[in-house]
Amino acid sequence: MADEVGLDRLTLAAVAARLGVTLPSLYKHVNGLDALRRELALLGLHELTAELSAAAVGRAGRDALQAVAGAYRSYAHRRPGVTAAAVAAPDPGDAEHVTASEQIFGVLVATLGGYRLAGEDLIDAIRSLRVVLHGFTSLEDAGGFGLARPVHGTFERLIDALGDTFVHWGTPDPPTGNRIDSQDAKRA
Repeated sequence: MADEVGLDRLTLAAVAARLGVTLPSLYKHVNGLDALRRELALLGLHELTAELSAAAVGRAGRDALQAVAGAYRSYAHRRPGVTAAAVAAPDPGDAEHVTASEQIFGVLVATLGGYRLAGEDLIDAIRSLRVVLHGFTSLEDAGGFGLARPVHGTFERLIDALGDTFVHWGTPDPPTGNRIDSQDAKRA
C-alpha cells in the first residue's frame, strides 16, 4: 500500500480496511503507524541491500557505481513507498534497524572501494551518492522532468559526473605556485 498511495498517505485505518480487519485488530500485529513505518524501512533496507549487492558483484569503479545506481533507480520506481521509508536514519537504540542500515552502508562502501576513499571523504561521498540517487528518483517519480530529452541519459551522465568527482574527492589541493620546495617533494 505504501507503494500505491505513498508513505506519507499511508494510514493504519487504510491498512486495516485493505486487510478486512478492524483497526483494533490491526494493533494486535503492529504497534502503531511508527512501528509500521519501521517495518517498511527494514523491508526496504533488506531488499535494497540484496539488489545493490547483486548489481555490484564482479564490478569495480565506474562500472560498479553505474550498476548500483541503476539498481537503486529501478528499485525506487518499483517500490517508491518502501524506498521512502528506507531512507530515514535509524533510531540508535534500534539494533535491528541499525544493523540493516550498516549492511547497506557496507554495500556502498564496497561500491566506492575503487575510488580509494576513506574516513570523512568516504562518508561525504556516500551521502552525496544517496542525495543524487534519492533526489533524482524522487523528482522522476513526481513527474519533475518535463522536457523532451529522455531522463535515462541524464541519469547516466549524472552518475558518471559523480564518479569523476569521486576520483578526485580525497585529492589534496595542489601546491600554489610553480616551484616545488623540499616539503612538496617529500609529500609527492
